[in-house]
Amino acid sequence: MTSTYRYLPDTKQDQEEMLSFLNITSIDELFEDIPTEIQLKSELNIPKAVPESLLSKKMNQLASKNKNVNHYPTFLGAGTYDHYIPSVVNHMISRSEFYTAYTPYQPEISQGELQAIFEFQTMVCELTGMDVANSSMYDGFTSLAEAASLAVASTRRSKVLVSKAVHPESRAILNTVADGQGYIVEDVNLTDDETSLVQLQGQIDKNTAAVIVQYPNFFGSIEDLVEIKNIADTKGALLIVSANPLALALLQSPGKLGADIVIGDMQPLGIPMSFGGPHCGYFSVSKKFMRKIPGRIVGQTRDEKGQRGFVLTLQAREQHIRRDKASSNICSNQALNALASAVCMSALGKQGIRQMAQLNVEKADYMAKSLDKKGFTIINKAPFFNEFVVKLPRPVKEVNLKLLEAGIIGGFDLGNDYGLENQMLIAVTEQRTKEEIDQFIEVLEAAVNG
Repeated sequence: MTSTYRYLPDTKQDQEEMLSFLNITSIDELFEDIPTEIQLKSELNIPKAVPESLLSKKMNQLASKNKNVNHYPTFLGAGTYDHYIPSVVNHMISRSEFYTAYTPYQPEISQGELQAIFEFQTMVCELTGMDVANSSMYDGFTSLAEAASLAVASTRRSKVLVSKAVHPESRAILNTVADGQGYIVEDVNLTDDETSLVQLQGQIDKNTAAVIVQYPNFFGSIEDLVEIKNIADTKGALLIVSANPLALALLQSPGKLGADIVIGDMQPLGIPMSFGGPHCGYFSVSKKFMRKIPGRIVGQTRDEKGQRGFVLTLQAREQHIRRDKASSNICSNQALNALASAVCMSALGKQGIRQMAQLNVEKADYMAKSLDKKGFTIINKAPFFNEFVVKLPRPVKEVNLKLLEAGIIGGFDLGNDYGLENQMLIAVTEQRTKEEIDQFIEVLEAAVNG
């Protein structure tokens, strides 16, 4: 067995010192307890080492086989979207004081990090219309599950109702967490592309802790939060809303419509697609739930000289003296991605975010109307934001392959999670041009008629 390894930093002298300390003469002696018949006696069946320059070239060639949004326009959304990210975002998060920072356990020496998180919390509250936001969560899916657990703990009830128009992966995480926490999750069926209010009225009872809906929902449609809130109030259940933060630049905020907890994913604002992660979840509540919110909250204060400063506050819920009363074991956050979102929102400004959201609405509307004129059936009955569902005469998988051959990344196949055969969920963001949309429709026509 060789005693020299390419990527381990120990020298021959280091190895001899360690062997001497262990009172053995060779590295092979470390493995004496392993039966000889299962020990590897030959070299691993892997290619021989090559110079670093050749290895880098080979890896770049392999990476170039992946076609991403820098090569092809994409109409795939379903929770991760191709949005404009101001160049300043990457410059800021690449600074070493942010890039290498972890959750500040000694917060007083991390004033820049704390201020960035404080501004993130403030902007989340402005978008959602809620009183308090934490310093971020892992992603929107875990945020939703944490919201349900908070509702169960707060109401001391054991059932949660979740609309089937909530992201399927979000509902999967919710079911996993609920199983561990010991509460029941029931799905609420749909009427067309929205949550069925009739179904909701029939399922809600005095044991219901919360009703969970998505805004806009998974099909892109905008739910009637006022009516859903009214139904929740009849049994004293909380309303939890999973909201796209970009859409909130145009839509009435869930907080103003009566939501008790608003959660979601900040990916549309400043976080690249990156094959689906990492993301950054947000979590906001009305004031009465401030002491039960998972994770951490950064607060603003003044020091003994009257200077503005930032501190971690209400952090004792999980890690310290209130551990036995906590509804969550979350104590960390996505500080770097939260910073990316904060910088993105600051760079765009209120008007910029609103304009960006408006472009999503207008371009999605243009594409839906163009498809309708070509004879395709648009499934959505309710108003939608930047996603909608189109019915195809052929399987979505086949159509997507034709689109890919033409240099276009197609939409999401709803047959996988909903059993809706030949139905494609299409996302149209501000990044898509009229030419790209028109090309998609042209290729789609040829694919379904060919």
